Formats: sequence, structure tokens, C-alpha cells
Amino acid sequence: MAGWRRLLPLVLLVAISACTKPRVWASDDAVARAAYVDKGAPSLTLVTVINNKTGAGGHTALVINAEQRVVFDPAGNFKYKDAPERNDFVYGMTPPVLRGYYGFHARKKWHVVTQKITVSPDVAEQAYQLAKNHGAVPDGFCAESVTTILHKLPGFETIKPTLFPVRAMKEFATLPGIVTDKIYEYD
Repeated sequence: MAGWRRLLPLVLLVAISACTKPRVWASDDAVARAAYVDKGAPSLTLVTVINNKTGAGGHTALVINAEQRVVFDPAGNFKYKDAPERNDFVYGMTPPVLRGYYGFHARKKWHVVTQKITVSPDVAEQAYQLAKNHGAVPDGFCAESVTTILHKLPGFETIKPTLFPVRAMKEFATLPGIVTDKIYEYD
């Protein structure tokens, strides 16, 4: 029993460190330079990365077209020089960068499902602010963070927070007006 008492602080320290990520905080100048305003309607696009062999979900993200187009990439590892990040909130989602984002995830073993829905400017802005202020997400909690944000938005209350990307994708698919696309790449 005494051995466990000595090990407990070490076990707790390891557990806490596993739930943290290094802080990623692009400069104000980099964020301002990368700002991209898409002329399309305000929208939310749920991004789900699916294993081609098993059908299991590997990642969830949310593209938000509001005051500018960004991606909330919780626990993600997408890096691109023209897409500065602030704790999983990635700016600069121009059409080429967004294609690169999808291509980064779609490969021989994985494909990407995008589910886009047009929303009001107010809902898009609320999603933008919630994601921007969410902070860095620990590994394994991408779907949970995205679905928690969605659940708070008007019209998305039926989306229940979940840890499972495929469950989030299936719930999102029940919303009216969803446009779904699948992206496959084999490099």
C-alpha cells in the first residue's frame, strides 16, 4: 500500500500530461495575413475521416464559413505555412488550402466525408466564436469537442456530444439540407 502512495503522484502527473498539448498560437500578423472570406453562404461542414477497410471513424473536424472560413481541427495535426493555427483553430482556408486539408486526411487507408449545411449568419458566427474560444483539444476528443459545439447551436440541439466520429456523422446526416461528398485519394 505504501508503494502505491509513492507512485500515485507520478501516475497523476502522467495522466494529466497526456491530456495536454503544446500551446500553438500564431501571431496576430500571421492570422491577419491568412484571413480568407469566402463569398458563399454561411455554412458548417462536418468533416469525418473514415477507415476504408473497417469503416471506423478516425477524426472529426468542422469547417466554418462565417466572418472568414476556418477549420476547427481538434486534436488535429494539419500544418501548412499559409494556414496559421491557434490551438486547433486554423485560419486561411482558401480553396487550395481547404483541398489540401481534405487531401491531407484522404489517403490509401482513409477517405473523407464532408457534410455541408447552409446556416444563418448568426449561427455561423456563433459556431465560429465557440470553436475559436474552445482551446486545444486532447487526442481522442475531436468528435466530442465538435459535437459539443454543434449541440449548443440553434437548430443543432439534436446532435448529442459523442466520442465517436461515425456516430457524429450519422446524427449530422439527419439534419435537413445536408450536402454530402466523399473524397478518396490513393497516394
